[in-house]
Amino acid sequence: MKSTKKINLTAQIIIALILGIVVGLAMQNQQDFANSYIKPFGTIFLNLIKTIVVPLVLFSITQGIISLKDIRKVGSIGGKTVLYYMTTTAFAVTLGLLCANVLQVGKGYILDSSAVTEYTGAEMPSLMDTFVNIFPSNIINPMLNATMLQVIVISLFLGFGIIAAGEKGKAVGEFIDSMSEVCIKIMGMIIKLSPIGVFGLIVPVVAANGPSVLLPLLKLIAVAYAASILHAVLVYSGTVKLVGGKSPLEFFRKMSPAMLFAFTSASSVGTLPFNIECTEKLGVNKEISSFVLPLGATINMDGTAIYQGVCAIFIAQIFGIDLTFGQQIMIILTATLASIGTAGVPGSGVIMLTMVLQSVGLPLEGIGLIAGVDRILDMARTTVNITGDAACAVCVDALERKKADRQKK
Repeated sequence: MKSTKKINLTAQIIIALILGIVVGLAMQNQQDFANSYIKPFGTIFLNLIKTIVVPLVLFSITQGIISLKDIRKVGSIGGKTVLYYMTTTAFAVTLGLLCANVLQVGKGYILDSSAVTEYTGAEMPSLMDTFVNIFPSNIINPMLNATMLQVIVISLFLGFGIIAAGEKGKAVGEFIDSMSEVCIKIMGMIIKLSPIGVFGLIVPVVAANGPSVLLPLLKLIAVAYAASILHAVLVYSGTVKLVGGKSPLEFFRKMSPAMLFAFTSASSVGTLPFNIECTEKLGVNKEISSFVLPLGATINMDGTAIYQGVCAIFIAQIFGIDLTFGQQIMIILTATLASIGTAGVPGSGVIMLTMVLQSVGLPLEGIGLIAGVDRILDMARTTVNITGDAACAVCVDALERKKADRQKK
């Protein structure tokens, strides 16, 4: 009987990474061939991602904003939820940057000098100029130049405008919804090419640098996991205890089934039923958990934000680039705002990382190294993402109960 079982994408990427390392080591004396005939496949893969990332972000974030009209129906629940998610996401990417800087995640592993000399960082504007530049003077240029913060701002205003237009904006909303789905399908096609892209990117890097280039990956994983654990201990334990009034030990114990499933499956959507069940065991009202948790799957990406911060510093350091304070503020802003619309999209971690790197002008070639261990990193960030959703549900539920008690008096 003929077997129809196929190798999943994660296994394909790991195989491509291993093959790329082997081929790269074998071609250390044939670097010109690797750059001329193998690297172009990786370049094509990056070009495809850059081509779809702007329309994908534009339509997916707008779609996410349109869905937030439900906040009007649930009133203060929606406001508290969004505030919690955006605050913890900003803290998460800041923590990722801090851990990566303190632990020097990529220090001592600078790639070949040609890659460094080709990079020319633009002079960073002042903090106020950076703030002003977030808001575009027209719609077209940000999309042509992939100025991601401005694209996100356009998406926000477009979404709010559609909501404000009411019935007359319904047709545009349906168009946005359709285009978002089309972009997601295209992104899915591109992500299927990841093994080819990883192979094309890793071979010339290993051929030029030898086995020493592989050492930073172990440190990258260790720093990302350390930052994820620290975030859970500091933020989730703190908010659950201070706001939710629950024991952190009880919270993590009752959340363990959902956390374990998220860690092994690396799927936030697949973990949602487990998450709802666990939060209900924690005493969260079902009406609140059924709103807060699905919304979290759209706009809450604490684990992914940590990943962005750590990986941005990692790529900067292995290319011998020192990021300024202003550039790191830009990373925080980009990762926080981007979290609104890219969660739930296949390959969202790579999409957000592409946006973050573009926002501060870092070389995208570093994605080739990270993609090979992305599954290991994805397990940690998915677990943090869904745990953050549950912590928010516990806190919002506690605040709403206190509000109800005050109104009874």
